[in-house]
Amino acid sequence: MKTQLDMYCQYLLSTHINYTCTYFADHLEGLSHDSVHRFLRDEKLTPRLLWEKVSPLITQSSFAFIIFDDTVLDKRHSRVMELVRRQYSGNAHGIIKGIGVVNCLYLDPINQQFWLLDFRIFDPDADGKSKLDHVLDMLGRLEERGVLFQTVLMDSWYATTEVMKYLIKEGKTFYCPVKSNRKADDSSGQQPYRPVDELEWSERELEHGKVVKLHKFPMDVKVKLFRVEVSTHRTDYIVTNDMEQDDLQAVKEMCRLRWSIEQLHREEKQLTGIEESQCRLARAQRNHILAATLVWTRLKSLAYAYNHTVYQLKKGLLDSYLCQQLFKPDIAFA
Repeated sequence: MKTQLDMYCQYLLSTHINYTCTYFADHLEGLSHDSVHRFLRDEKLTPRLLWEKVSPLITQSSFAFIIFDDTVLDKRHSRVMELVRRQYSGNAHGIIKGIGVVNCLYLDPINQQFWLLDFRIFDPDADGKSKLDHVLDMLGRLEERGVLFQTVLMDSWYATTEVMKYLIKEGKTFYCPVKSNRKADDSSGQQPYRPVDELEWSERELEHGKVVKLHKFPMDVKVKLFRVEVSTHRTDYIVTNDMEQDDLQAVKEMCRLRWSIEQLHREEKQLTGIEESQCRLARAQRNHILAATLVWTRLKSLAYAYNHTVYQLKKGLLDSYLCQQLFKPDIAFA
């Protein structure tokens, strides 16, 4: 029996603990471990397949949000696995060995749905691209595909001059935190640039933000800066090119929307086995990651359709009704 993408995705959808090729072969009559291994080694699946599957599911809106963030697939016990490199993991709160994945999420504010549109594997040794390069590539791909959106939300890692200038040029709005040592000028050139955490704030500016010029920005380009007290031990500084924005609470709501991509990361890791593959080859890992994203997309589409959570769907696989919906013969992953 030859392994197909549909079969592999059905396996990832069904299994709860073990995601290895051997376990798959052991539970399907006529399938060998070598067949699964050859499939992961030889197929060349790309994120374009994800777009083909998710594009019919999206209700596009010019008010939609695009959210960028990266996650690290934990491979701390690997020794000879390709794509694995030491990098910071927010989940682990430190440097670990893992595979970096940069994700592009579409958030529909009308239907309150979010979908993964695109992703990139962080592998600078092979392609020479940084995570910022991947974000710019995906932004360009969104334009090519005619995806409707207005606002981009991203982490401070992506709040670079290059990315923000690109979004301003394309007429898009952005909200993103900047690091506390990011230099800005709120004096219209009367004083030197200072780190944002050293700027002085009046009562009005705390409520409505202040206009600043970021260091190394063009002279005529200014942004709005907000000081957000997250806790007694943490203060965030949020910048936006929406110069009409003057409501601190609205800015806080914008920042909360970024939680959707953290929800994606958690669901993928807990339900699809995206970081559980033990394959050593880069191509096998790429194919496994793509298959896992297709499984998440399938789960998410049914969760929205039947008003369930993806966790209820995964845990309810033994329910005959859910099995009929999840494994319809007319549903194909490939």
